[in-house]
Amino acid sequence: MKRITVATDKPFAKEAIDQIREIVEDAGHELHLLESYKQQSDLIEVAKISDALIIRSDKVDVDVINADDRLAIVVRAGAGYDNVDLKAATNRGVVVMNTPGQNSNAVAELAFGMMIFMGRNKFAPGTGSELRAKKLGIHAFGNVGKYVARIAKGFGMDVYAFDAFVPKEVIEKEGVRALNSVEELYSSCQYISLHIPANDHTVKSINAKLLSLMPKGATLVNTARKEVIHETELLEIMEQRKDFVYVSDIAPSQKDEFESKFAHRVFFTPKKMGAETAEANINAGVAAARQIVKFFATGDTTFKVN
Repeated sequence: MKRITVATDKPFAKEAIDQIREIVEDAGHELHLLESYKQQSDLIEVAKISDALIIRSDKVDVDVINADDRLAIVVRAGAGYDNVDLKAATNRGVVVMNTPGQNSNAVAELAFGMMIFMGRNKFAPGTGSELRAKKLGIHAFGNVGKYVARIAKGFGMDVYAFDAFVPKEVIEKEGVRALNSVEELYSSCQYISLHIPANDHTVKSINAKLLSLMPKGATLVNTARKEVIHETELLEIMEQRKDFVYVSDIAPSQKDEFESKFAHRVFFTPKKMGAETAEANINAGVAAARQIVKFFATGDTTFKVN
């Protein structure tokens, strides 16, 4: 019998917990909860007595990983996993997984909600702009990118994509035009939807060189990570171009400067909202529980990220 702990500062919905409990207990394990905790030390203490952790945006740092030799697996209920110290986990032999695809539709719908909101002048009086017949560029064509493409086609947009790691035929199978470079993507599209991870290669990679290529009426939509944006250079672009719009589901580090200078051309959700739907909440938590149970039963590491 293993002790599996759901450790979430931002708790799952009751329906999600009920389903997670059923999966865990049917497999003969114990489920414990650490919800709405106040200090990182609370997470460290629970890691000492857990064989597995299910987390959301909670920070699993080296102190959590090294709290005790008992911890065997951490599953991030969601796609991103930059809140987990992968190096520390690997050094300790702790398996880290994510649950790719479970939040994809929620994130994609949010992207379009923000596009419409800004295109219609934040619903203030005045003439807005439609999405129909506009060119949308999808930067990274993973699970979220595919959902964005499907929704965009429903809006009647022309959809393009670039992903250095996804074959052209996979992209074009979705009815999307695959471009040959990131520069071609940005120079071709009025709307860019970002879905790249934050890593050593992508941090601050969305810079002035790329953004200056975008045509008139440009809108950059970020449902990825704030770290991928070169904020100082984006501020410069927005200063130079009165047509440039930026929306994000996580506030930039220089939020006050963006809002004071470009109040009508920026919008940031109060916190990261991509996965904040009841459906995504349940899907990701349930997937995490199933992956942990399968790992303990068979050693399966299909969604291992370290």
